[in-house]
Amino acid sequence: MQNNLAASLLDYPYTSQRMPLLAANVVSTSQPLAASAGLQMFARGGNAVDAALATAIALTVVEPCMNGIGGDAFAILWDGSRIHGLNASGRAPAAWTPDYFAGRDSMPMRGWDAVTVPGTVSAWRALSDKFGKLPFADLFEPALRYARNGYLVSPTVHRQWQAQVADMLPQPGYREAFAPQGRAPLPGERFICPGQARTLERIAASKGDDFYHGELAAAIAAHARNTGGALTEADLAAHRADWVDPIGMRYRDLELLEIGPNGQGIGALMALGMLEHFDMQATGLDTAATVHLQLEAMKLAFADMAEYVADPDAMKTVTASHLLDRDYLKRRAQLIDPQRAAPARAGNPHSGGTVYLTAADENGMMISLIQSNFKGFGSGVVVPDTGIALHNRGWGFTLKDGHPNQVAPGKRPFHTIIPGFLMRGGAPLASFGVMGGSMQAQGHLQMTARFADHGQNPQAASDAPRWRVMDDNTTIAVEWNFPPEAIEGLRQRGHTVKVAPRFDTEFGCAQVAMRTDGGYVAASDHRKDGYPVGM
Repeated sequence: MQNNLAASLLDYPYTSQRMPLLAANVVSTSQPLAASAGLQMFARGGNAVDAALATAIALTVVEPCMNGIGGDAFAILWDGSRIHGLNASGRAPAAWTPDYFAGRDSMPMRGWDAVTVPGTVSAWRALSDKFGKLPFADLFEPALRYARNGYLVSPTVHRQWQAQVADMLPQPGYREAFAPQGRAPLPGERFICPGQARTLERIAASKGDDFYHGELAAAIAAHARNTGGALTEADLAAHRADWVDPIGMRYRDLELLEIGPNGQGIGALMALGMLEHFDMQATGLDTAATVHLQLEAMKLAFADMAEYVADPDAMKTVTASHLLDRDYLKRRAQLIDPQRAAPARAGNPHSGGTVYLTAADENGMMISLIQSNFKGFGSGVVVPDTGIALHNRGWGFTLKDGHPNQVAPGKRPFHTIIPGFLMRGGAPLASFGVMGGSMQAQGHLQMTARFADHGQNPQAASDAPRWRVMDDNTTIAVEWNFPPEAIEGLRQRGHTVKVAPRFDTEFGCAQVAMRTDGGYVAASDHRKDGYPVGM
């Protein structure tokens, strides 16, 4: 592996021509100010979890259009000897019975009726308590500087922020906190959010308890009462983050690990389980033949996810184990015609707007962490004087009667954010992630296949042009620099292909840290501002 990786580090075939970072301690994320926060923790003697948490906390300040204090989070971590998973997604308010939403055709995307209990703060506390070396409050110092003194907004963050402003302005509290001039901060403009600083100070001092049991919880609940929300102090106090065992799928000589349902990571595992039955090396790199097989497998996985995946406590008839059964996935693979696209329908197993970061340290600890408000700023609801933008994960529920993902009190919704982790021979290989709604499972599939089938290095695999099955599970989007012959080949196979313009945000952004004999290779792709840092 070491010789193969060394050879691959000389090969950079794609447009960006970025170079990866090689170091003993690394942080990689989408925003350089946040990555520098993590590097500061390494300099203080902290470990990978300390670095990751300082990065995650800073991201809520310097990239608020993609994540926030009021979002959810998940993590997969190798502690040096074993793997751990953390599901810190929140649950529905107690008032959210099916009758509460009677008369609606679908779950709301914005406003209070999309807000479940936020879990991000609980993730920070849980990770720090179990694995951190530095005092919890120390992790907040870089973020507090950015919130109190401001930071210069980048062109990428401005574009993402400004695209949301018109939709968010009607929501209570949004203008005052994040668009005081009725627009996003301009590129190079200094943005200061005193409310975020005060909130982060309270979270740091209370180790997060204030968010769920103290004055911050009271402020969130009061804002809900005053502006039409159902979230209560009791809902916040009942929240817990859960340590879980990740689920996995072997693909060639790698094993991809994901957090299980209520997340979509199972979709990447299912698709890989189908692709195991094809010779993907023979079909070639970046060819229509290879991409077609990946697309068809992903479509079948999405059809099953839409039908069966939910809060695991509600998956009574079809469980994650049923969906990952190798005999079942072999039958699903037999539905794929190598020459022709086909509509995807759910099978019957019983018949047989997110940020990502990774950090790794010289002692072998590796963490894959993702947090999100969903759809950018999420619900658009911002708690006054706090800088807490509340997510809209409730939109992930369905109102279909009897569906395992039907909305219900205290239930976790179907979730899109997923951290990825790769193992080889029982040892950790890479922590990685790809942002962007339903792109995430697809990105995990594409990255894993590039490593396993084609031996690409982390930078090349991150920079490679991506495809995406759109939410209708029919239309295919490809990036502007996708090979023209592959696009034509996909259309000849019956795919409806849309070529996206440059700077389109539908394809997410990848970060990865891959273990080597002497340290790590860290990469961050060109689609956002991030560059990995290390020491």
